Amino acid sequence: MMQDVHEIYAVRYAHHDRKAHENYILGDPHDTNEPLAYFVWVIKGAATTYVLDTGFDQAMAEKRGRRIVRPVAEGLRAIGVKPDTVTDVVISHLHYDHCGNHSLFPQARYHLQDREMMYATGRYMCHGHQRIPFEADDVVAMVRRVFDERVVFHNGDEQLAPGLTVHHVGGHSMGLQCLRVATRRGHVVLAADATHLYSHIEQGRVFPVCYSVAETLEGYATIKRLADSPEHIVPGHDPDVLKRYPAAAAGLEDWVVRLD
Repeated sequence: MMQDVHEIYAVRYAHHDRKAHENYILGDPHDTNEPLAYFVWVIKGAATTYVLDTGFDQAMAEKRGRRIVRPVAEGLRAIGVKPDTVTDVVISHLHYDHCGNHSLFPQARYHLQDREMMYATGRYMCHGHQRIPFEADDVVAMVRRVFDERVVFHNGDEQLAPGLTVHHVGGHSMGLQCLRVATRRGHVVLAADATHLYSHIEQGRVFPVCYSVAETLEGYATIKRLADSPEHIVPGHDPDVLKRYPAAAAGLEDWVVRLD
């Protein structure tokens, strides 16, 4: 089957200063700074532009102690994407930093794994520890989209378009999915939180917010299988993404980079 070749953009919208030991189960012996960057991703194909994840807004940043660098909408417009015309949004999972900005994409269908909706609305949310990365308003907003017929559910691995597929990974959240994208340089995997940092997948380490350690570690093998090489894997929160890839255009340095 012929595959469309896509362009991919990583758009940074927020930042969080933290120590290295906060990023790993069992901690880290080095008392160094290891901040997290927060991204949304844009996948431009021949016929359709997809957005992976929707980030959070200023109110959520203040609630969660994060810092907005530039709003998501501003980053999208910087590369010619008008949020109110986007028709397809892929939600990797329903944690607060991946599914906010509820009014930003009024025309879009939202692509979500069955297991993530079940996880976020079922018995697991009776436990305070499991609720930590979720916001009730985010989950309710997704339920309302279901009733508005704006959610497309996926079960495991499915094709969205030629050269663009979602893959259930789990681990960090029960229904976490990554995105495999055919590009001019090969198959790139937008891992989202299947690996937060390069160090997680490269060293077999695990981020502390985790539904299943075993699934997380197995997910690393899945990601490596889907990507054409380790250099084709894009983690969900690593500031080094902004250093490893070129700016999408002049003036977008340290803000929007091109991944394809």
